[in-house]
Amino acid sequence: MKLSTSIFLFLILPVLPALAHGPGAHDHGEAEMLSTAATLIVAPAKSAQTTQSTANQRGATSEPRQVVENDGVRVTVLGYHDFSKTKKATEMIISTDKFRKQMQAIRELGLKVITMDDFMAWKRGEKSIADKSVLITIDDGWLSVYTDAYPVLKEFGYPFTIFLYTNYVDGGSSALTSKMIKEMQKNGCTIGSHSISHPYPASVKAERAKGSEKFATYLRKEMGGSRKILESKFEGKVTSYAYPGGYVTGEMLPVATESGYEFLFTVLPGKTIAATSNFTIPRYIILGTHDFIFRNATSFLATSTSEATHGAIVQSTPHPVTPEPGALIANRMPTISADLSKVVKIDVQSIVMRVAGFGKVPATYDAPSKTISWPVNRRLRSRTCQVSVQWRSIGATKYEHPMTWIFRIDREASYQPK
Repeated sequence: MKLSTSIFLFLILPVLPALAHGPGAHDHGEAEMLSTAATLIVAPAKSAQTTQSTANQRGATSEPRQVVENDGVRVTVLGYHDFSKTKKATEMIISTDKFRKQMQAIRELGLKVITMDDFMAWKRGEKSIADKSVLITIDDGWLSVYTDAYPVLKEFGYPFTIFLYTNYVDGGSSALTSKMIKEMQKNGCTIGSHSISHPYPASVKAERAKGSEKFATYLRKEMGGSRKILESKFEGKVTSYAYPGGYVTGEMLPVATESGYEFLFTVLPGKTIAATSNFTIPRYIILGTHDFIFRNATSFLATSTSEATHGAIVQSTPHPVTPEPGALIANRMPTISADLSKVVKIDVQSIVMRVAGFGKVPATYDAPSKTISWPVNRRLRSRTCQVSVQWRSIGATKYEHPMTWIFRIDREASYQPK
């Protein structure tokens, strides 16, 4: 059973508005980020401040009180699914090239990629880790993890965790094999659980409706059974779990503890701090078609002991543009351009360029080079600039989807003497 795009979108779309902007509340590392995704959680695991009576009224079991001193460390957990060198990017599929650029961006930002063991030891208070650390996770067990992502992660020396649902291991031509997984374990890969069958929310709700005892039995099979299978197939203890689709009910918490899980991951965006609940650890699910999610995931506000980190913008455009997507430029009045020479049957008169802060701009089309360009006529004030170029095909009445990209402005460099 594979998680369909439609089901995944049902779960993740409610939080996309928060993902689609620049650094905001989700990037501050607050434990209360769960409130944004109330539609995703049924009788959710509550924070330590939630009373037992409230949990009982909602039919949930509140989690154990977690008393952890904040050490100022923030961790961003990245969640991926499928990769491809040739397929069109979707919410579930990210291009292999873009994935590699994201891994390169993590290095260029100076962020430390940690192991799951490092993360767990830190959360237990047993080990110190660097502020602004990164934990890389990949869900399901697609073959492309081995063929596409693994070579990149191995090249960079980045550890990673695969959350496997056991029915999919050795499950066919698009799934990872046990042999592949064991090979990756020798090179920085650790294993987490993602249930046995990756049940859809409707299936979980149907089981829940059968009553508490039957539901508990069902959860023990999906959660506890998965852990036993994984530990029998692969070396090492499995103490981490990713909720399929991020769907959580309060009844899962005692079953998770009973089954031997310590750290359970959601699909809700936010930074993890020492006091974040171990039952609802946030993750930035990196969708192949929403570049701002990675930017938010790699953005950190300044603290009393740490400088701000402006997240990486890793984009690609179907046609060459300048400044390039994600480029850091010192010139605050650049010429912005797009090479449209490969566009077939373009209606030249329909081309429109829009620049953030300027709106529609009087761009000029050069027929010989088939390039649209506009020299910025006043200094760019923000750290980023978004541009969109849109056009119609000859004879069409509707515009094509806009080509949009973002570049960065190094404001400090622009003030340096020549």
